[in-house]
Amino acid sequence: MTKRVLVVEDNELNLKLFCDLLRAHGYETEPVRDGREAFDRARAFNPDLVVMDISLPHVSGLDLIRTFKADAELKAVPIMAVTAYAAKGDEESIRAAGAEAYVSKPISVARFVSAVAALADPA
Repeated sequence: MTKRVLVVEDNELNLKLFCDLLRAHGYETEPVRDGREAFDRARAFNPDLVVMDISLPHVSGLDLIRTFKADAELKAVPIMAVTAYAAKGDEESIRAAGAEAYVSKPISVARFVSAVAALADPA
């Protein structure tokens, strides 16, 4: 069965890159450009994994992670945070919000795909 990945990313180039990479590795993707739509789209799409940008306009990726983890239907869905912010303490605050994984931008394609597989297809 094809795994489903919701990709929340406001940068059009990154959104296309992430979705193209995921599709090339056999995942079905649902791109979300506006974080304000992420929660409703996730409930409709029923993803196996969420790839979440942290720096979004209008709403914080950290707040979205907390919202997902507080929801009965979505709390078990793993979240992989992707961010350009790599300051000391950022990974800890991202994981404290509820993300199961953290990948910094610019991404390493191999690391990105490996992290997705570990979360979406646990052995």
